[in-house]
Amino acid sequence: MTSGTDAPRPPGRPRSVRADEAIVEATLDLLAEGSTIETISVEAIAARAGVGKATIYRRWPGKNALLHDALRTLKGDPPQPAGRSVREDLITLVSAIGQHIDPRAAKIMPCLVPVVKRDPEQYALYQNIIGPRRAVMREVLRRGVHDGELRADLDIEVAMAMLTGPMLIQRVMNWNPDLDATTLPEKVVDQVLAGIAAR
Repeated sequence: MTSGTDAPRPPGRPRSVRADEAIVEATLDLLAEGSTIETISVEAIAARAGVGKATIYRRWPGKNALLHDALRTLKGDPPQPAGRSVREDLITLVSAIGQHIDPRAAKIMPCLVPVVKRDPEQYALYQNIIGPRRAVMREVLRRGVHDGELRADLDIEVAMAMLTGPMLIQRVMNWNPDLDATTLPEKVVDQVLAGIAAR
């Protein structure tokens, strides 16, 4: 019986993490500089990253798969609520909507909206990226219903839309410049909870 360290290595050269990172960074740089999802090319990404096209295709089956990984990297992992209360967890999640550590996100994310609306493939890409974030919020709301903090007849999907919509329109469009960005997440959560909390 062989140990894990004695197991044969898969054929071919090992993947270079540095090359992976360079390719993802090149993709995000090009998008932030004005390339659209529709017009960005594997050739341009390879040139910016300093690799050959074959290097990209060994890692990703096509442009959409690479874009998915690059945009998921840009978004980062969904925040993980502490689980102490529904209110606290929702404030954590709502505060993260439209907030990005990477400054390129402010240039890239708003540009995705028209593409997502007219291209089914890009819409699927968008859904794959936001799906895990939606799942975290869904679980918090389900827990609130189960524990009796929220109404038993709560429509969870509508509640998520009510919590998410105001933050997106404010952070992406600055819809109302008079709103205080620092207190808005808490105010949105409290106003929604006023309608969905258990009586």
